[in-house]
Amino acid sequence: MKLVIAGAGSIGCYCGALLARAGHSVTLLGRARVLDPIRQHGLTVTDFDGLNYTAPANTPDLSQDPTCLAHAELVIVTVKSGATADMAEQIAAEAPSDAPILSWQNGIENAATLRAALQGRDVRAGMVPFNVVPSGPTTYHRATSGEVVIENGPGDLAERLSSPDLPVLASDQIEAVQWGKLLINLNNALNALSGLTIVDQLKSRDWRLLVADQMAEALLVLKAAGHPVASTTPLPVWMTPHILRLPTPLFTRVAARMLTIDPSARTSMAYDLMAERQTEIDSLQGHIIRLGHETGVPTPICIQVSDLIKHAPDHPLTPDQIRL
Repeated sequence: MKLVIAGAGSIGCYCGALLARAGHSVTLLGRARVLDPIRQHGLTVTDFDGLNYTAPANTPDLSQDPTCLAHAELVIVTVKSGATADMAEQIAAEAPSDAPILSWQNGIENAATLRAALQGRDVRAGMVPFNVVPSGPTTYHRATSGEVVIENGPGDLAERLSSPDLPVLASDQIEAVQWGKLLINLNNALNALSGLTIVDQLKSRDWRLLVADQMAEALLVLKAAGHPVASTTPLPVWMTPHILRLPTPLFTRVAARMLTIDPSARTSMAYDLMAERQTEIDSLQGHIIRLGHETGVPTPICIQVSDLIKHAPDHPLTPDQIRL
């Protein structure tokens, strides 16, 4: 298929390179600060399992001009949540009306934002479970495991997009899957505040207890709001806080069966804070806080974490400092 990746960030570049490798005609739509180095040095993607692939010259195509959307048979939106409305306007103006649009973004509201601006079009939510981080100016490294999930619909899109390097599954319960991913992504902010790798953070029981308490807080909110939650790991989602609270030796054995994490991995929000870029805190903790107000369920941890991220501390914090 002719694909346009609308948002050449870490996820967009990583997935775009592998979709091109699988035989699709891919265009990365993005900003010069990302695309210019790729034009000069090429695009390389790596992963925790030994993948090391450098795309051939001029593959994928690179564009800063949204008119590239005019030739798309499928648009995959990978911009950050705050840029979704602007990207929706560009898609509405340029993309063919029969081209499906997939949201491969964090948060819950992006697909709804796209549907509001693209009424009558085939817009589907999706969930990218893994973490991708830049490991060089034009190298993007997948640091955690998991398979992309998209909302079921016509055209067998999951099967057509899926490849050994980038498995894609279809689901009839995509919103529950997204809520499951949001629960996991609540740790993005805690990891950013910790200054640690994800592995080192999870080796600390004090940090795990804070992660567990934040997740339990969010689960109470989602239960009150009537939102079903599907686990993105082999264990039921309600068990995850209990697993996190286990003594470290037992937790390490159990977690090894659930998720593969590169020892150097940090969350995308950690990189956003270091680069002084806008974070997605309002689409993560912010969403739980809003639902908490609506349902009358207190969200003190999410409120504290959100405030700390927005004030961008210039030094790592401890779990006790965050709990204050």
